[in-house]
Amino acid sequence: MPRRVYRFDRFELDPEDRRLTRDGATVEVSGRYLDALVLMVSEPGRLVTKERFLDEVWKGVPVTDEALSQAIRSLRRALGDEAARPRMIETAPKHGYRFIAPLTVVETDEAAGAVPAEAAAMVAVPSAVQARRERPLDRVFEVGRAGTLGGGAAGVVGGLVYGALGVLGGEGAGASGVLVMICVTALVGLAGGAGVGFGIAAGERAAGGVLGRIGGGLVGGLLVGAVVRLLGLDAFELLFGQAPGAITGAMEGAVLGGAVGVAVVLGDRIGGVWKRRAVAGGLVGGVAGVGIVLIGGRLLVGSLQTLAQAFPDSRLTLEPVGALFGEPGLGPVSHAAASGLEGMLFAGCVAAAIALTRRSHGSVGTPV
Repeated sequence: MPRRVYRFDRFELDPEDRRLTRDGATVEVSGRYLDALVLMVSEPGRLVTKERFLDEVWKGVPVTDEALSQAIRSLRRALGDEAARPRMIETAPKHGYRFIAPLTVVETDEAAGAVPAEAAAMVAVPSAVQARRERPLDRVFEVGRAGTLGGGAAGVVGGLVYGALGVLGGEGAGASGVLVMICVTALVGLAGGAGVGFGIAAGERAAGGVLGRIGGGLVGGLLVGAVVRLLGLDAFELLFGQAPGAITGAMEGAVLGGAVGVAVVLGDRIGGVWKRRAVAGGLVGGVAGVGIVLIGGRLLVGSLQTLAQAFPDSRLTLEPVGALFGEPGLGPVSHAAASGLEGMLFAGCVAAAIALTRRSHGSVGTPV
């Protein structure tokens, strides 16, 4: 009686013989884990729910979700797969898993021990995700675009808050002051989000894993921070004949970009909906924002204070920010708190945007 053998990448899976091989060498996998792999491989490209794993692999034996998570982790190690950049087993957070690698199904004639050529048939995995993975630059642009949009969203919210407080023009600023602040902070947010988003994507592409994301975010933030500082100082020098000495730059960009990379990694670890990833990003970004101030750096609020001091006749004032924390101007407490909130907003928005993009394109890199 013919039996089915599944071939993918450099592996061959024979469910009846209960054997997984790589280049002809047996890969050691425990019985239940092999059953879980067979279940996914037998339905390529389709979601296998957690309930089905528990019913068909554990046969109704009461186990926790962690048992399934451990099984998937072990299978990924055996297959050389990564949760963050899956080539074979993809996670559908809170729902289950699907097998996404291109697959060949071969019907073996046991009596003759032969594999007729006409019996082999390619199984087309119905996955637009797989098609995109074959175009790796698409992934870079998806994540980079998400980071840009997330940074822009953070800039709009930040500008709205600072504008409403009257940072530009005091109490009489009105709608024009709010609009100007939104435009300025949105541009800064877009630039920062683009640098960090494309940096994380490039790091994933080049190195993968935790170091790829964190290092990519750090380098992307550093480059954008350096460029923004250079262009900003040159612009003030050309327009006003003088430039403020200390505005946000490479160091601040590197710290905040690395924090976003950490937030993305943590989000992948905890999984779940994008809101949880936004919270993780916010917490890490908030710590980074406060840390930047403690080591002598400055984010947007500190840069605005520097500009206000360099141009005393301007309409910039940070007194409304200081007043929120009981200080006459931008004191140490209000500076650290406002910077922490800026870091929280930026990192949370960028991490959430990247999570939403991955989820909508079926590429949520959630380790299990």
